[in-house]
Amino acid sequence: MRDFTQDHRWLSINTATVRKQRGAEVPLAHIIDQCAERGIRAISPWRDQVAAAGLDAIARQLRAHGMELSGYCRGGFFPAADTAGLRAALDDNYRAIDEAKTLNAACLVLVVGALPGALDGTPHYTDISRARSEVFDGIAASLEYARQVGMPLAIEPLHPMQAADRACINTLEQALDICDKLDPQKSGALGVALDVYHVWWDPKLQEQIARAGKERLLAFHVCDWRLPTRDLLSDRGMMGDGVIELKKIRQWVEAAGFDGYSEVEIFSALDWWQRTGGETLDTCIARHRSVV
Repeated sequence: MRDFTQDHRWLSINTATVRKQRGAEVPLAHIIDQCAERGIRAISPWRDQVAAAGLDAIARQLRAHGMELSGYCRGGFFPAADTAGLRAALDDNYRAIDEAKTLNAACLVLVVGALPGALDGTPHYTDISRARSEVFDGIAASLEYARQVGMPLAIEPLHPMQAADRACINTLEQALDICDKLDPQKSGALGVALDVYHVWWDPKLQEQIARAGKERLLAFHVCDWRLPTRDLLSDRGMMGDGVIELKKIRQWVEAAGFDGYSEVEIFSALDWWQRTGGETLDTCIARHRSVV
């Protein structure tokens, strides 16, 4: 396993971690500068942040800092109430693929979606099998386009608590089953984004990480699971402040061949989003060295 104790060469910051500072939304350009000042070599930005700043402007800023993208957030949300909605979702994913390519991202992360309308409290249907079928078809169509563009797609399985509204793919095993069906040759075009917040509890995690191997492990996200968890979406913990066995999971991931960035992704409305970006980033660096 790589030694992270001496530097933060392999630290990436998902920009959700510092998109709010002292409770206020912060422009992506400022976040990039804050990371660059601390020698952080990679980020993973969100599409809405890029859109607000301008795709070309962000691409220029990243090049100026020599900064890489460990991923791009996000594509997905494939299920829809009708044919027009399915088509709109595909078109949006094609745009996300193009944006990721412009920014030279390592992969486009897919949060696949679930029951359409559930995020607003009124699902258009409650057939999760239908949602999973639409997810499969959406990934298949997106993969065909992504291959042409040369942008790897990374399916992110989400914790079962989000099966209804955000992602009906909830285990690494499920995600890899899709990968094996759509990309049996393990070409590198389709894989997974492994977020410890969503998968740490899975009794099959070690064997499924080994199954994934280097070809499928496209991104690795870290944070921690707080006790008590005050909000299941936006109360993630800083690494070392919870119960996830981070070093053990990283050991499994690296034994399977992953040698990329450990990307910190923390949604923290009650804690870290209330602090300065400098404090949060400095803590990320310290915890990357000590507990990741």
